[in-house]
Amino acid sequence: METLIRRCAGLDVHKASVVACVRLIDENGELLSFTQSFGTTTSDLLKLNDWLMSYSVTIVGMESTGVYWKPVYTLLETEFECWLLNAQHLRNVPGRKTDVADAAWIAQLVAHGLVRPSFVPPKEIRELRELTRYRKTVIQERSREAQRLHKSLEGAGIKLSCVASDILGVSGRDMLQGLIAGTHDPDVLAELARGRLRKKLPALRKALTGWFSPTHRIIVGELLAHLEYLDESIGRLSDDITAMIAPFVAEIDLLDTIPGVNRRTAEAVLAEIGPDMSRFPSSGNLASWAGMCPGNNESAGKRFSGKTRKGSKWLRTALVESAEAAARTKGTYLAAQYARIKGRHGHNKAIVAVAHSILVIAYHILQRGQPYNELGGDYFIERQNKDAYQRRLVKQLERMGYEVALTKHAA
Repeated sequence: METLIRRCAGLDVHKASVVACVRLIDENGELLSFTQSFGTTTSDLLKLNDWLMSYSVTIVGMESTGVYWKPVYTLLETEFECWLLNAQHLRNVPGRKTDVADAAWIAQLVAHGLVRPSFVPPKEIRELRELTRYRKTVIQERSREAQRLHKSLEGAGIKLSCVASDILGVSGRDMLQGLIAGTHDPDVLAELARGRLRKKLPALRKALTGWFSPTHRIIVGELLAHLEYLDESIGRLSDDITAMIAPFVAEIDLLDTIPGVNRRTAEAVLAEIGPDMSRFPSSGNLASWAGMCPGNNESAGKRFSGKTRKGSKWLRTALVESAEAAARTKGTYLAAQYARIKGRHGHNKAIVAVAHSILVIAYHILQRGQPYNELGGDYFIERQNKDAYQRRLVKQLERMGYEVALTKHAA
């Protein structure tokens, strides 16, 4: 098999050790291989860096094992072209699996060009990605704590969520603080309502009548304190993200023009795919990498399930949330696309299709540096044959038992 890369290395990375195999072709055309083990502390990784440089290695391949590859990649990327490889692409012959054999196998695959490196964004984008992902984790934890609060109130017979749409609003928090302080009179608690919620005072008095025990007071008090801390943490993280993403504010403004995409979602999308679209040959390649397009599963001329492949769960979550919001907009192309697909394939597939469209739109927006151009909610109607569409609607009404007479309005 032809050797494409004459000087390369394969790394088998673990938590406490790295096995490195250098594979090179010398001036006489002879194949040479050298293997050595290193630790994973910074000093040991510097020794690995010097050892690889002594052999004039050009490309270093490593398997993406958990988070253990990150310090190795970060330290080596300044001196070498690092390839992060998908573990599914590195399966060796069964029964011959050792750390040394794995490192040699990775080096051999890299040398012959049998593997493709995974997309790893620049360091500043990776750091931004860490912040946006952690903020999303904190937001999800806040949602879980809010659900625990609902559960505790239901157990105490407090039906506040049946009357107030947001029990963590100003009025809801005041009533909960009153319960924690020992006030159990529903009339007194209901008078804490503000704004439009005061129109529901009779319903509030009924909803606030329950058996709020000392145990409930302790649990609800801890939940409210934790929710306040999480709100402050989300605010601090958002400020840090805003400061870090300042060099890419133009890209964020462009992504914010897409229906259903708010600024926080735009930050998450940019952190996952980066601002440079030259890494992806086309929007289809980006959608395939993200796992937001139908998969290929064909055998003997038969097509089987086109289930989407695995991709970044963080990017998928952001796109699906944006698709849910876009589906509720009025007079937009994305809302029309959702309605068109939902009738045939259901809500879930329609939402994934809209999320795929949002990702494709984001690709072209970032590639061209131009804002989103709305096609309108009547885009699909304008494209189809209007006479055929008219005949189809008339036939549907006739099948329902109506006699249809069409009269065209004057211009």
